[in-house]
Amino acid sequence: MNWAEVLADRSLRDLPYKIELDRYGNILMSPASNRHGRLQSLLAALLERQLGGETLIECSVDTPEGVKVADVAWCSPDFLARQGYTTPYPEAPEICIEVRSPSNSSEEMRMKIDLYLGQGAREVWMVFETGEVRFFGPEGERPRSEFPVELGPEFRH
Repeated sequence: MNWAEVLADRSLRDLPYKIELDRYGNILMSPASNRHGRLQSLLAALLERQLGGETLIECSVDTPEGVKVADVAWCSPDFLARQGYTTPYPEAPEICIEVRSPSNSSEEMRMKIDLYLGQGAREVWMVFETGEVRFFGPEGERPRSEFPVELGPEFRH
């Protein structure tokens, strides 16, 4: 399948799972907890409040390994002027965030970090359901975000 077919498929609309595609067009699904959803909304609000721009929850990005869906993405006005709301994005927004679920493997998360960075993200955040946050750039893991963001008490790094 391609992403347009996934979006048009009525049988997939009410699934309680995040859907992505692998490089072969196969659907991948992963369940998310309510804590996962709460962290997504807290991060989205925090980024918009502190950085301006816009945040997207469940942001689709076309990658060499298929369409991946960042739990939260922050888009600058420049990014939005170039890309608008193209679905999926051919390039990654500046910040892509993955909230790691217990069902996610370390290998899967490492691959997503590399894919988002490879598609142009300046930074990828890995957020654990405990609130721990890790930051990654093209050079590898960073001690802090390159963006002027103050994390709230729900988050630690």
